[in-house]
Parts: sequence; structure tokens; C-alpha cells
Amino acid sequence: MNYKIVIENNFDNLLEEIRSLKTEISQRKVCIVTDSNVSRLYLNEIQQVFEGNCRGCVSHVFPAGEANKHLGTITEILQTLTENHFDRKDLVVALGGGVTGDIAGFAASIYMRGIEFVQIPTSLLAQVDSSIGGKTGVDFNGLKNLVGAFYEPGLVYINLQVINTLPDREFKCGLGEILKHSLLHSEDYYYWLKNNREAILKKDPNVLAEMIERSGKIKQYIVENDWRENGIRALLNFGHTLGHAIEKEADFKLSHGACVAIGMNAACWLSALKGRISEVDYHETVDFIRSFGLPTSVEGLDREGVYKASCQDKKNQHGHFRFILLNSIGDAYIDSSVTESDIRNAIDVVCK
Repeated sequence: MNYKIVIENNFDNLLEEIRSLKTEISQRKVCIVTDSNVSRLYLNEIQQVFEGNCRGCVSHVFPAGEANKHLGTITEILQTLTENHFDRKDLVVALGGGVTGDIAGFAASIYMRGIEFVQIPTSLLAQVDSSIGGKTGVDFNGLKNLVGAFYEPGLVYINLQVINTLPDREFKCGLGEILKHSLLHSEDYYYWLKNNREAILKKDPNVLAEMIERSGKIKQYIVENDWRENGIRALLNFGHTLGHAIEKEADFKLSHGACVAIGMNAACWLSALKGRISEVDYHETVDFIRSFGLPTSVEGLDREGVYKASCQDKKNQHGHFRFILLNSIGDAYIDSSVTESDIRNAIDVVCK
């Protein structure tokens, strides 16, 4: 990873960090890409950072929601860049959650074969996960993130204060990925999260700062060792195979973090089925997930639809399922021996 991750309590140092990029900001035009929800909260503040300090600042606001994460939105961003005569030296700023970061990053990656972009993540999920690692993309034909590119930002700037404006649903969404980091990579972090659960749920600023830093470092370590996802980066998909399938079958009405939490239950159940973790550890992980207010099952979904969606997962190879399972808490591995029967049984566990 060739970019800096900055954690602050405000936006006061944003311009200074932008100035540390290769091209001087005074020589660049800036396009702020954000959604209709975040624009009401932070767009004016970020525009004021750039106005008078760059060659020109425009914004592109798209309707909020996963339903707008498609190629049509990319086309509209490219039109904004074209109409305002952006060139290869100019800058795209992604201001928002994971959807915004994925969309803006993908647009930046293909405009003139790539112009620089900066991530300003405003959701907990984006701060600890999607803004780190250089994955960009959009959904296609109902399949999550099917079209995209690996494209690193020039900078990730995290303002911890934005967490206070998040709805509880979105805060819990981010916690789903945070719990994932501990289960797949760090038993020590797992117990730290357990011991600090009340402070986390009360949004204690010092505890949140440490949590975001620790989760970010876990993802950063894994990505640095496997940027193109040819090996250990696949471990970050723990809980995602069935999580993404449930998200699709629920028509994206459940948050991503909630679906990952349900998917982690399924993955832990499969880990116990294969004798990798004990029944005691399995039930402990389920209690751990629930203790943070996240679901471990869902009602009313078509199980066959969930199964078919899991068959289309990008992680599958040569017709074989690739699940991320646990050897133990804090130690994940890639398993290619999961059968159709195993998956259907796991779906029965989490789909009531």
C-alpha cells in the first residue's frame, strides 16, 4: 500500500494532507462525489476546504443507497468529469460510505485510464473496511461488486467525529466487519472487543479511535501481503459468501454488516461441522456477535434463492466453493472442501 491512512477528530488537517500528494492542489480541479444523504451533512464543509485552494471544485451528488451502485451512476460521474474538462492531473474525492467509495474509486480508475482519488469515509464500515485496500466497483445484474478494479486511493482521511451522526443501523453495520477482523486474524483483538463492548456501544471516543486503528491495521497487513487477492486476502471474505447471498436475496434491505454477521454464523457452524472449532467455541462466537446487537439469522428468505446466489460468488473457483472457515478464534483458512450439502445445511441454520 502506497498511501497514508490519517485518523483525526475533525477535517482541520485535510487540506494539509491533500497537499502532501504528488501534484500540488493549486494546480488541480477537484470533483467531490457523494450521495444525497451525506451531501446534506458534510458537502459544504469539504467544499470550503478546496475552494480558493484549487483550480476549481465541482460536486457530483447521486441518490443514496445500494440500488444506485451500478454502471449508470458511473456513466453520470464520467459525464460530470468530461463536462468540466478534468484531465489526468485532477482529483476525485469520495465523500461518504462504502457505496460512494466503491463508485467514485471505480470512476476514477477508468477515467482517462486512471486519475487520482482520495477517500473520506463517513461510515464506520468504510473507515475500517471498504476505504482500505483499493477495491472499487459496482453491482451488476443483481450480483454484488461483479464489475470493478483494484485501484488505490492517494489518501484515506478518517474523521472520527462523523460516527456521531450515524444512525444506529449504520454503526452496527460497521461493527459486523470489525468483529470479522478479530475472528479471522486476532484472538487478542477478539478479547479486547469483548472486554470493551459497553464502551464501544456507548461510542466512547478513545475506545472507538483504538478500535478503528486496530481494525485498519489488520486489513492493511493482509492487503499489503496480497493486494490482488491471490492468497491470504481472501480471508477477509470470512462471512461474505453466504452474507452476500443473503444480502442479494433480501434485496439489500438488510445492512451489509448484518448480512456478514449472519454469514459468520454460517461459517462458524461449518467450522464446527468440520471439526476445526469446538461446539463450545461455535456457541461462544454466536454469543459474541449477538452481544453487539447484530443478527445471526434471518427470517422469510427463500433458501433456494440464497443457495443459488452463493453459487455465483466471485470467490468460487473451477466450480468449487471456497469458504473462509476458522481453525480457531483468530485463525482463519481457505476451505475448498465445502459441499453443496454442507452449504444447504448451513443455510438452514441461519435462514429460519
